[in-house]
Amino acid sequence: MLDIFVCDDEDAQRRTIVQTIQNAVLIEELDMRLALDTGDPYALLEKIRSSRNTGIYFLDIDLNSDINGMKLAQQIRLFDPRGFIIFITAHSELSYMTFQYRVEAMDFVLKDSPAEAKVKIRECLLNAMERYTLQTNKTHKVYTVEASGRKISVDHEDIFFFETSVNIHKVILHARDRQIEFSGTIKELAGTLGGDFVRCHRSFLVNKNNIKEIDSKKRIIYFTNGESCLMSTRMMKGF
Repeated sequence: MLDIFVCDDEDAQRRTIVQTIQNAVLIEELDMRLALDTGDPYALLEKIRSSRNTGIYFLDIDLNSDINGMKLAQQIRLFDPRGFIIFITAHSELSYMTFQYRVEAMDFVLKDSPAEAKVKIRECLLNAMERYTLQTNKTHKVYTVEASGRKISVDHEDIFFFETSVNIHKVILHARDRQIEFSGTIKELAGTLGGDFVRCHRSFLVNKNNIKEIDSKKRIIYFTNGESCLMSTRMMKGF
């Protein structure tokens, strides 16, 4: 999942940008969420310090602060080197500054043409999603599911376990920051994933790398995120 951040000190402009982003994410069914919109660059930096997800950053250049959008982008790069930075500005002549600050901006969106800005923001979101998926597939093992009309890619290292849902022919993926229900069976997953994923019960398939503790008396597996699942007597010996 990609986190979206918007930083613009003009409230009306920021609301328009946020609404355009939310509409595009909904219509295009993108695996993204709005993490923060603010006029305070320091609030954005504080937020991304604790964020684990790659971000998309829509930044105004003139923020009426002691740091401008370019300097903010430099700070963002320290925390999120893979993030996608888009400048939204009324000053197209400032585009050359991205080379001075070496922030590798993905694009520029001009405020003075609202209709074109909406189109451009949508294109930036689609482009960022495509690039992120390619990057992730190259650098990490990922599992991709289709749920609610969206294709969602989750790093193997962020998956704790899969659980059979109460809904027939459905499985629930328990990940680091969310749960996703999708069509499938534990048996199919066990045959597809293999490796780090081990079946511990007819209703559970676990990522052995994220196990914190096993209580063999109670037959419970505890994970590093605080969740737990059952382990069958028949499969306990393997563990």
